[in-house]
Amino acid sequence: MRTRKTLAVLALALLLAGCGGEEAGPTPTGGGGQATTPDALATKLRAYTVDECFTSPGKETPKGCEKYVTELGGTVGMVREQAGTKHPELNTLADSLDKAVAAYRGPHCESVTTPGNPCSQALRDIANAVRDIKEVIDTQVATG
Repeated sequence: MRTRKTLAVLALALLLAGCGGEEAGPTPTGGGGQATTPDALATKLRAYTVDECFTSPGKETPKGCEKYVTELGGTVGMVREQAGTKHPELNTLADSLDKAVAAYRGPHCESVTTPGNPCSQALRDIANAVRDIKEVIDTQVATG
């Protein structure tokens, strides 16, 4: 009986030793610390401009554009990163995109199933902001 108890305690000790302070596997690196290049942003913007939410924002159901809007909301920071002293107009354009994304999110357009309402206007504003940002970024990529 005592042997079983001793074995149980040893097994528990070994189990707990495996759950020490060290995490299994390597620590993730990269990601957030990397700077965005104009080329990378231009590539992202090209992808967004073929989306139907961009090409025909007034005809799309706002609910169907949720992923598109979410991704663009995450792009605002990348746009600001490219502004610097050479392209301060990108800050204004990033503000426009951010405002349009907020106009989509505010009234919960992700649940609106019919086009032709204030959510469609928000999608048009997003498309216009993306178009303007893309124009500046494409010029930046072309001219260096």
